[in-house]
Amino acid sequence: MRIILLGAPGSGKGTQSQLLVRKYGIPQVSTGDLLRAARAKGTGLGLAVRAAMDSGQLVSDEIVLGIIRERLAEPDARPGFILDGFPRNLEQARALDELLSRLGQPLDAVALMEVNYAELTRRIAGRRTCRACGAVFNVLTSPPPAGATCPASGAAHELYQRPDDREETVAERLKVYEEKTRPLADFYAQRGLLHRIDAEGDVESVARRLEAALGELAAGSAPARTPPRPAPRRRKARAASRARGLVKRAKRSKKASRGKRKPATTRRTTATPRRRTALKTARPRRRR
Repeated sequence: MRIILLGAPGSGKGTQSQLLVRKYGIPQVSTGDLLRAARAKGTGLGLAVRAAMDSGQLVSDEIVLGIIRERLAEPDARPGFILDGFPRNLEQARALDELLSRLGQPLDAVALMEVNYAELTRRIAGRRTCRACGAVFNVLTSPPPAGATCPASGAAHELYQRPDDREETVAERLKVYEEKTRPLADFYAQRGLLHRIDAEGDVESVARRLEAALGELAAGSAPARTPPRPAPRRRKARAASRARGLVKRAKRSKKASRGKRKPATTRRTTATPRRRTALKTARPRRRR
């Protein structure tokens, strides 16, 4: 199953992605995580990411697509993947469509998580992030469990609010989403891939709606495989071997038939015993 989760900031894409990962055993491909990992590894694309981030510029679509291509080539992404955070505009969507077509991994579905903007503002303003491990919580809907400790520090999570999650910036983020990302719904609807999901309510209720929309797709995502046909060279070799076998059997059959045939009869060139006796007893005539 190859799907994209679309939705405004705070619509629950990340939470639902993790639930789908556990249910279907396919990886979540988050462009934010990929960019951070590439920068840390210092690969060719990672150095390009670092240069763009350090200069305060946006990472180009070409670099992002290159990182996605590398990630989808890994073995765990062959059965499918969940794209989260990409594409964000029509230009990226078209470029992604071309990339997946070249890879032979076309999309199966696009799920649009729909939430009222007032609810989104409340959700985003409630977000808190752990300074040590980067885990994201929501003080209103999903606070850290009682007694939970940070895996990085070993102490309680030290939570803070990112500047992007402050209420005064949420309105601007939603405006950008409405202008840039919202048109993707029409783009994928025209291709018959879009599923609109009511993403309001508790996490479990939203998960049930999402799974109901994707259930038929998941059931039909593993068609029966037919055994591959042998390669042309192999077929030619097998045909030649069969032909040689037929020739050998024909020769053996021919030899066997010759061995069973009766010898041809020859004409008798000698006289019979009675004739020989007559010749011996006959006396030559005297000449007068």
